[in-house]
Amino acid sequence: MTEAPRSQFLSLHLLETLVAVLPVRDENGSPKSLVYGGVERHMISSQARRRAERVHARHRANVGIGALAGRSTGLRTREWALITAKALETDHGWDKQEAVTTARAVIEATGLKFGDPAKKTVANLTKVLLFAPADTGARIAEHVQTHADDLRVWRDAYLLAQRENSKKAARKSSRKTEPDPDEAVEPVEASLPALAKHHRDAVLLAIAPRDAIDIALYGRFLAEIADSPNVDGAVQSGHAFTVHEAEQVDDFYAAADDAKLHRKRNALDFLDAADDAGAGMTGYQSLISGTFYRHAALDRVQLITNLRAAGMTEDEAAEAAVAAEKEFVNAFVEAFPEAKKNSTASTGSLPALVLAFEGARPYNYAAAFQLPIDENPVAAGGEGPAGPAAVRRLLAHHAFVSDRRSDLRAARVLTYDPQIDAVLRESGHAGVEAVTEIEELTS
Repeated sequence: MTEAPRSQFLSLHLLETLVAVLPVRDENGSPKSLVYGGVERHMISSQARRRAERVHARHRANVGIGALAGRSTGLRTREWALITAKALETDHGWDKQEAVTTARAVIEATGLKFGDPAKKTVANLTKVLLFAPADTGARIAEHVQTHADDLRVWRDAYLLAQRENSKKAARKSSRKTEPDPDEAVEPVEASLPALAKHHRDAVLLAIAPRDAIDIALYGRFLAEIADSPNVDGAVQSGHAFTVHEAEQVDDFYAAADDAKLHRKRNALDFLDAADDAGAGMTGYQSLISGTFYRHAALDRVQLITNLRAAGMTEDEAAEAAVAAEKEFVNAFVEAFPEAKKNSTASTGSLPALVLAFEGARPYNYAAAFQLPIDENPVAAGGEGPAGPAAVRRLLAHHAFVSDRRSDLRAARVLTYDPQIDAVLRESGHAGVEAVTEIEELTS
């Protein structure tokens, strides 16, 4: 029997209950929030989730686990000059300082801007994060080594011109407001020697998305180099938010000073013991609890387009896309932002429910929770605990939409919560298949 063709979009919906966690914070260190349905909700930003998913998939691929085992992945960093220099030093025997200055000059001349040379902490970091294949530094280093004589001559001229321009800028800034008519006119800033086209093309090829699967999935935007390709991501992610009104506690903590307590325990008189009284440090941290709804969608057509643009054949792109989809779904379910993980064990959370289905367009069911869930007992007019109540709402919402949208198909649900499993058995939603493993969520 011939298998039905897959739809363009895979929609994923997830409910998860978190207790006393702080996975993301705003600029003031407070939990992120939004107002929806007239009440404040806690929010976990899509950026935090997407990064957790990318890192999760990359780690699995690098250690040979999962559908992307052994495939190329990307690295988002400002340290490409340092990574390139390390490859020059380790693999090709360059002096450390020469390697750093050469790598920075070559990458800078390609079009990327770097930090202030006077500030050591940022001098060799690009101003923007660049998402590029993980082997980018090694590829640039290999090209530099192959053309070392030519590039050393160019580098020396480039750095000399930079120094001269810096001196001119310093003299100009120190001149008087009213220039002296007898003073010599300051020379015009000299243009920097251009990097030869074949060298620049080699760097552009190294930083191009190429076959990095996670760049094809999540996309990238690089405005600094106009002729370096950007990628429209195949994954669309929404912010997670609580299905009920925000619940927050400001947790007071006191950290003990081990040395002080040791002296106190071994004090020879009461004055020594008194001097070591009190905590070593105190403070507050905000913690949040609640049941969150989050949504993401995968555009299978865009994913294939991105992989074909990377140079894959039609068959190679189709095979890679299936693997990428499997790993994306795994990461959507498994990955979690790692902030405060050691003090809250947040990364051990398992979703209460995952709903996956296909369609001709993506579907976001956030509207199911516009009216916040009332967690009062059913006997008192409420909906009961937020987890089961949210599952009932989500599945009812999906059933309602499915009756009106004929493109929705292949709906599956996965739960790790026995209470939710009981809800699924009681409700018996038609057209929704219950599965027990992540791999079964997609066809």
